[in-house]
Amino acid sequence: MTKNKKIFEEKKDLEEEQINNDNEKQEQIIIEKKEENIDYKDRYLRALADYQNLVKRSGQEKQDFVKYANEQLIVDILPIYDNLKISLSHIDEEAQKQGWAQGIKYVVKQFKEMLENNGVFEIKTLGEKFDPYTMEALEGDGEIVLSEVKTGYKLGGKVIVPAKVKL
Repeated sequence: MTKNKKIFEEKKDLEEEQINNDNEKQEQIIIEKKEENIDYKDRYLRALADYQNLVKRSGQEKQDFVKYANEQLIVDILPIYDNLKISLSHIDEEAQKQGWAQGIKYVVKQFKEMLENNGVFEIKTLGEKFDPYTMEALEGDGEIVLSEVKTGYKLGGKVIVPAKVKL
């Protein structure tokens, strides 16, 4: 009986050892799967963040495109507007009272309103401190603008035509 008992105990010990080995293997597999899960979760979060950034960037680019879509057309029209303003400054007092001069003044006023409604504004220069980001100095060495040679324009905060000034 002792021999059978010894065999039984050895068999039982072997079974327990095998169970322990199986448990260790399963625990190792669980640890590996948890690490794999963490890695997949990290990849997912990064991909999600990249996608959200792409959506935001695409939206911003779309807004900028809409905002500045007419920029070239406006840049092409601005010289006509400037020439109309210049023509008004060269009319003598007697001619300014005539109907055609009043018509030109009205057209210039409409032009200005249309540009402002589309986000185009003149850059203020006279008496202002020289700003190299919005102005181009043609002559002079000071910091204060004495005269404006050509008007500058901004479209939605972006300089589309720099002002040409004398310091």
